[in-house]
Amino acid sequence: MEIVRSQRKALHYDAVSTLPLYRSAPPLEVRLEDFELFAMDRLRVLKGISDALSRGKKPEEMGQLVRDLWKANMTHPEASEVVNKDIISHFVLRLAYCRTEDLRKWFLSMETALFRYRFRFESAEAQRALMAEFDLPYKAVSNAEFESTKDKLSQVARSIGLPLSTADAVFYKVPFEEVPELVAGRRVFVHKGHAYVAMNQVVSLVANQFRSHLSKALILTNRKWTSTIREQESDRLAPIVEALCTSYLGPDYSEPRELGDISIKEIDQIAQSSFPLCMRHLFEKLREDHHLKHGGRMQFGLFLKGIGLKLDDALAFWKAEFSQKVGAERFDKEYAYSIRHNYGREGKRTDYTPYSCQKIISSSPGVGDHHGCPYRHFSEENLRAALGKMRLNNRAVEDVMDKVRSRHYQLACTLTFEAIHGTSCDAGINHPNQYFTDSQKNLQSKNQSTV
Repeated sequence: MEIVRSQRKALHYDAVSTLPLYRSAPPLEVRLEDFELFAMDRLRVLKGISDALSRGKKPEEMGQLVRDLWKANMTHPEASEVVNKDIISHFVLRLAYCRTEDLRKWFLSMETALFRYRFRFESAEAQRALMAEFDLPYKAVSNAEFESTKDKLSQVARSIGLPLSTADAVFYKVPFEEVPELVAGRRVFVHKGHAYVAMNQVVSLVANQFRSHLSKALILTNRKWTSTIREQESDRLAPIVEALCTSYLGPDYSEPRELGDISIKEIDQIAQSSFPLCMRHLFEKLREDHHLKHGGRMQFGLFLKGIGLKLDDALAFWKAEFSQKVGAERFDKEYAYSIRHNYGREGKRTDYTPYSCQKIISSSPGVGDHHGCPYRHFSEENLRAALGKMRLNNRAVEDVMDKVRSRHYQLACTLTFEAIHGTSCDAGINHPNQYFTDSQKNLQSKNQSTV
């Protein structure tokens, strides 16, 4: 796959199925802008699947969710480009997620889940074509064997909602150890070491093959990336690829949105009602110590900027706190510049954006630092205490801690939001400023309903 800045050859597939198996990188040119945009669109799909699985969505809910996510993100204005976008985005993310064991594990799980649901959407003819592509050594059960096991197969068929008739029922006989999830779920008839798998359950066989092929491919891709690609593309593709796995996919909150500006007088009140835990902690430490190290000043200062604190008010706010410890003169000399810089008034005049959850989670606070994500960086004892101060009940705290132990830090924050506000947040929390905005909207809605 060659990356170029303009023009691209189309890639055409004549197979019955529209579901690619991603066996090898496509022989086509890709515009640099499409390289990143296509990958970001697919990443939205994979992260949507990840969030839904973490929240315990049911299989029937997942099927519709995958349809909706795919339709919302993976379409293309030109019909002939839809398959190209699918294949290109997969291989770009394969580059991005091949680089560590944790990244490979996540990508492998999410791509396999996506493949599993997309396989189910295919017609029976397309499914059989995909089985042939994998060259699976399984044969359909003969009519004679079907008749001899019909009673047992009928019980299995009824349990999985499959109407059974000799005219259209198709079962495959496979070694039982190759379909452990079907055996565990009692969705197959097991006899003499073989499982009789109904056609509508064949997805498990195909998905296992897909996962196995992709797992090996990720290892090979990692070797190529570390040995040649990263160095060859150090100035062009490498920065894009390495940033994808921590990409934030929502609005940047560089400007306050429909809620408007806030004043210094409001900060104490809205901190209690609408700050996420990471920002509550920084605010409390600032009030307590009258100082924050650079990481904390950046994380909290850009957050305040994003919720609507103007530059003059920001300077006044930080000076009021810091001057109690370092004095007003030292504040003006050593700290005021960086505040103006964040607002685009100094240096390169860059208008810096507030940090996303991904950026905060991936930070590495040291001794004396207070920035970072409490759900990741706090000890269990300190996190429980912090959640208690936010008035979460015991059940909610345990739910949050369960997600933290599973390393689903953003979902833990989402559960905190839901417990405090008494409402669901299906989109999940992906940005501290999103937390604040959604909180303020929720509180305004409640206030209006009580008027």
